[in-house]
Amino acid sequence: MTAGRPGGGEPLVLGVPRAAFRPSPVFLALVALFAASGVMAWNRFGNVRVDVFLFVVSGWLVSLCLHEYAHAVVAYRAGDRDIAHRGYLTLNPFKYTHPLLSIVLPVVVVLLGGIGLPGGAVWVDRHAIPGRLRHTLVSLAGPATNVLFTLVLVAVLRVGFGGGGSVEFWAGLALLAFLQLTASVLNLLPVPGLDGGNMIQPWLNPQWRRMYDLFAPFGFILLFALLWNPRLGGWFFDGVFAVADLLGLPPWLYAVGLDLIRFWQG
Repeated sequence: MTAGRPGGGEPLVLGVPRAAFRPSPVFLALVALFAASGVMAWNRFGNVRVDVFLFVVSGWLVSLCLHEYAHAVVAYRAGDRDIAHRGYLTLNPFKYTHPLLSIVLPVVVVLLGGIGLPGGAVWVDRHAIPGRLRHTLVSLAGPATNVLFTLVLVAVLRVGFGGGGSVEFWAGLALLAFLQLTASVLNLLPVPGLDGGNMIQPWLNPQWRRMYDLFAPFGFILLFALLWNPRLGGWFFDGVFAVADLLGLPPWLYAVGLDLIRFWQG
C-alpha cells in the first residue's frame, strides 16, 4: 500500500519513506566491485591474485548484506515496521549494530582460515512480531539466503567450469561457494545467539528460554570454543567437506582459491 505524504514530499510505503527501501550506494559499489573483479579474474587482468582476492572478498560482503537483508525484510513483513527506519532494508553493511563483528571479523577469518563465519547483526523488535513461527522464519531467512547462494554458485561452477575463463576465476568462485556452504552450516547450528539457536528459541519452555537468553550474548565465543575442540571441530569440517563433495565442489579447486586470495604470500 502506497500513499503520498501530505503537502507533497517523498511518497510513503506503509508510513515509511521509499528511500528506506532503496539499495544503498555502499551495496551497489560492492556489487560493482564483485562484477568488475570477476571480469578481471576471468581475463587474468594485471595481478590475478589481487583480482581473485577482490572477487572473493567483495562477493562475501555482498552475501553478508543479502543475509541480513533477508532477516530484515522478513521481520518487516512479519510486523516490525520500525526496522525500515533503522536502515536495514537498504543493504548498507554500515547500518549493522556491530560493524567490527559484521564486516571486519568475518573477512579476517575468511582470509586466515577459509571459513565463512556468520557475520552481521540486525536488531529486530521481537515484541512487534506475533507468533512463534514468524520469529523462527525471521531467523531462518538469513541462512536460507546462504544456502541459496551456495546452490547458485555450485550450479554456475558445474555448468561453466572448463568452458572458458581462467582457472583462477573458477578457483575464486569455488572458494566463494565453499565459504557460503560453511556459513550455511554454521548459521544453522543450534548455538545460542546464532540463527540456528534463534530459530528454536521461541519454542523453548520459559525455563530453558531464560537459560538460552543468558548464553545468547556469548554465541560467538561458544562457536569458537566448539570449533577449537579437536573432536567437535573435526566432525564439523568432515561434515562440510562431505556436503561439498556431494554438491560436486572439487576440493583442489577451492584450495587453490584460498591460496590465491592470500596474495601477500605469493
